[in-house]
Amino acid sequence: MPDLTRTAETLAELNSARPLWTAAIVTGVFSTLARLLRGVTFGGAVAGAVVCFLLYLGAGPGAVVALVAVFALTWISTRFGYRRKEKLGTAEKLDGRSALQVVANLAVAAGCAALAALTGKAAFLLAVSAALSEAAADTVSSELGQARNAKAHLITTWEVVPAGTDGGLSWAGTFAGIGAATVVSLVCVLAGLTRLRWLGVSIAAAIIGMIADSFLGAVLERRRVLNNDAVNFLGTLIAAAAASLLI
Repeated sequence: MPDLTRTAETLAELNSARPLWTAAIVTGVFSTLARLLRGVTFGGAVAGAVVCFLLYLGAGPGAVVALVAVFALTWISTRFGYRRKEKLGTAEKLDGRSALQVVANLAVAAGCAALAALTGKAAFLLAVSAALSEAAADTVSSELGQARNAKAHLITTWEVVPAGTDGGLSWAGTFAGIGAATVVSLVCVLAGLTRLRWLGVSIAAAIIGMIADSFLGAVLERRRVLNNDAVNFLGTLIAAAAASLLI
């Protein structure tokens, strides 16, 4: 009997540790592929690994599927029209996004996932969806807008400014951002992270965050009050907060 009891306890310990091992394996695969594809720097891969681990543990595999969708949209849009963006002087480095950029765009989603695990409230899972959707929307709108247009309109005054100007908007970029928010929010629903009835809320919250990001860029980033990483962080935070207020 003592041997059987010890065996049962060992199996229970292994079962309880399994999510940690699964999270570690998923995190390792994701961060390694992200680095090999040059979507992130080495530091960015480390930061992405931490985010992926927290998302998996806090919100489950569906959150990681959504993270992969964000990465794919970011990677594709960054490389779309790259030569044109190089001429404009707005192209991202081909070595990938840094740790600070990764944290700025994904820290809010990871934090909401942790809160979802601690509280058991589904509203925090919706916030994860909104924050990830906003991160994708902001990046895609900026990258595709610069690739398709030489000029943009400043969101505060609507004056014509060069593409890539902080707070600048273009129709192509805006619609691309809305499309990206829709794709990531839909992935969150299909992957079981959020409910179907919250799909519209996630998309709307992401769009609110994307517009807020542009306002902050025009009002504060252009005046050097905030840098781009701070603006991106606030954009995802606003999206997460908006999602909580809209349900």
